[in-house]
Amino acid sequence: MAREIVQVRKLADAAAFDAHLDAIGAVLPRHADLAAVLGQPFDAAGHRLANRWVVLPMEGWDGTPDGRPTDLVRRRWRRFGESGAALVWGGEAVAVRLDGRANPHQLTMGPESVGDLATLRAEVLAGHAEATDDGPAPQIGLQLTHSGRWSRPNGTPAPQIAFRHPLLDEPVGATDANVVTDAWLDDLIGAYADAARVAREAGFDFVDVKHCHGYLLHELLAAHDRPGRYGGELQNRTRFLTDTVAAIHRDATGLEIGVRLSAFDVVPHRRGTDGRGEPAAAGPYAYAFGGDGTGTGIDLTEVHALCTALEQLDVTLLCITAGSPYSCPHVQRPAYFPPSDGYHPPRDPLLEVARLLDVTAAITRAHPGLTVVASGLSYLQEWMPSVAAGIVATGGADLVGYGRGVLSYPNLPAAVLAGAPLERPRLCRTFSDCTTAPRNGLISGCYPIDPFYKARPERLELTAAKRAAGSA
Repeated sequence: MAREIVQVRKLADAAAFDAHLDAIGAVLPRHADLAAVLGQPFDAAGHRLANRWVVLPMEGWDGTPDGRPTDLVRRRWRRFGESGAALVWGGEAVAVRLDGRANPHQLTMGPESVGDLATLRAEVLAGHAEATDDGPAPQIGLQLTHSGRWSRPNGTPAPQIAFRHPLLDEPVGATDANVVTDAWLDDLIGAYADAARVAREAGFDFVDVKHCHGYLLHELLAAHDRPGRYGGELQNRTRFLTDTVAAIHRDATGLEIGVRLSAFDVVPHRRGTDGRGEPAAAGPYAYAFGGDGTGTGIDLTEVHALCTALEQLDVTLLCITAGSPYSCPHVQRPAYFPPSDGYHPPRDPLLEVARLLDVTAAITRAHPGLTVVASGLSYLQEWMPSVAAGIVATGGADLVGYGRGVLSYPNLPAAVLAGAPLERPRLCRTFSDCTTAPRNGLISGCYPIDPFYKARPERLELTAAKRAAGSA
């Protein structure tokens, strides 16, 4: 019988937290001197960062139909600045062209993008100035993406796939989709370079060439069966990345480059008869970059080779995540409460946090030429700041990312740096409504905790959708 999972919020004190970690066999570094450790400055990509906090990309699916920001987007970006974090990793994923949107309201590069993006950057700076009494400006990047097989630019599936996938083609409606050609990918490299040039003109410090979470560029890393220049050997499977980085260096001179990378993957999971996640298929699994071929284990050999290539390409920033929120959310977005279309965790989510941090530490220590950002920490809740400090203190990462939690409690990093106590009612409890909402065509936000979203009419629609799915 599977062990009952204990909610993190029910671990009353540090002794209970440590005892629970011992009971489940998880090891997480912790450090008590939060402000001293997390407030250490750090040199990254030619910038002097004032602290070790990073705000990770959080999308709201709330842009205009043509991909421009709205007041909701501007509010969110200002709150990113209010965090006091020294680095804002992209704000949210911006599609390099319309066919690469995962949602009809995703931000997208277009004719007005320089002005739109400059306005969003200004919101971050204004929020940061308020939170830090005009302290040193944060480093701000823009995350660039193409959704690939998860593309839904008009609200219906329009998958563009790198190869035939035996488990994922049918769920995304890709059984009749054509595999994108090498020429199509060649053209897409130009779209990334154009988007990077726009980001530079808008004042951004870096762009993220996103290689994570099952989207097109991440899928290419596992394209073992694909013929041609973008499949087969690792050199071909990383060709899009290397050629895109070269194009950005050429066309957007002076712009730094980062990569958010799913450093390992597992076989897609589904809801089992007990409601918990289970592998969708047994036996060998060849489509997990960073996997060992079994579908559940990890082998970082190719990951280290990729990281070495990044160092040689003058990529300066690397943010480590894992898997895909569509097919195996438990590995990178640990949660006690799943989205309405998801599954309950197959094991204690703290084990997933520990696994991701172990991988992050291994990469950090093997590649000193990269500034590495840890992620997957919001599930830790009250214990997130002490673990974040432990990660930095032990060399497990250079910087620590703050993701889902920023939607409910954006100024947590600033509070930690000031030595203020945490406001427990504002902590993210991983209710997953920020995922359930957009999967039901609604804007994303923290409906359970943020008063702004609690008061919005979409909350009633979200409740109805959850009840229909049997999860409310």
